[in-house]
Amino acid sequence: MTAFAAAIDVLFADPNLALPALWHAGGAGPGQPIQIIRQSPDRITGFGESRFVSGSAVFQIRMAEAPTLASGDLIEVAGEAFTVIGEPLRDGERLVWTAEARAS
Repeated sequence: MTAFAAAIDVLFADPNLALPALWHAGGAGPGQPIQIIRQSPDRITGFGESRFVSGSAVFQIRMAEAPTLASGDLIEVAGEAFTVIGEPLRDGERLVWTAEARAS
């Protein structure tokens, strides 16, 4: 295990940062327990001459827990369901997915 992998494990084990969740590959099935780090940044969307600010959901997920994470997968966290939109992106060390999601 590299120092980076050990650091990632510590971060995802910290209850101040990470939350328990369920990952449903393909959006169905019983779900796999995972830990996530949730971010909810505001996004600015342009439409013509107008700009709209809206909330979003971005999840960081260890690749070891969800190795085949893909668009359309479902993530349940704290009683809320989210669908992964777009392709999840991997970090440089290939340890963590970053996935944008919308409420289902």
